[in-house]
Amino acid sequence: MASLRTAKKELRRHITHTLSRVSEQSIQSQSHAAKDTLFSLPEYQSAKRISVYLSMPQGELSTRSIVTEALRNGKEVYVPYIRNIAQPNKESPASAMDMVALHSQEDFEGLQSDPWGIPTPDEHSISHRKCCLGQQRPEQKGADRSEEKSETLEIVVMPGMAFDQKLDRLGHGKGYYDRFLAQYQRSLENNPRQGNQMPFLVGLALEEQILPEGQGVPTNASDWRLDALIAGHQPVRRR
Repeated sequence: MASLRTAKKELRRHITHTLSRVSEQSIQSQSHAAKDTLFSLPEYQSAKRISVYLSMPQGELSTRSIVTEALRNGKEVYVPYIRNIAQPNKESPASAMDMVALHSQEDFEGLQSDPWGIPTPDEHSISHRKCCLGQQRPEQKGADRSEEKSETLEIVVMPGMAFDQKLDRLGHGKGYYDRFLAQYQRSLENNPRQGNQMPFLVGLALEEQILPEGQGVPTNASDWRLDALIAGHQPVRRR
């Protein structure tokens, strides 16, 4: 386990250095091309409910135009929200990620940036948003959990630090997406009426984040493999 953590840390350090040399012009050009490729996917075109990560201000493929056009096209768009866990134990982290719905373009444009410059919903708005995992809000403690409603997704658009040719993904190190997907899978198993179809997982990347043939992302059983990978101007990769 320690060697796996070390390998991931070293790869993140290498990719961070590589991304520091990518120009803003290149990021904008690759972001535009990746958006067009995403919108050409039949899975995207048929989807009614999608989740999209909200990008950092630099060093990452931008998703702003993806969110804007998806809302304009009438899709329900969900974005990440990190919530604190009131009483974490030694086996679980102190925070977890859910996906919460945007109400409109105006709502999206009104999101405030977190310490990393990523737009994020205000915690006071969460009780008024649809969410994927149906988590109770603090003011709902003691409420009848049978009344909770979770929302299913058809596509999850994911960020990452590095990706390989097998569509394995290296995240930023917090494990938010892997834990979210595992919990999402459990929620489907516990609620048969929602069906058992996991969302189509799409990674978005700059071309500089793709590892060369023969080099793989270090992974273990808890890491989720993508269904498709879109990198800048390159053709979509599928498994």
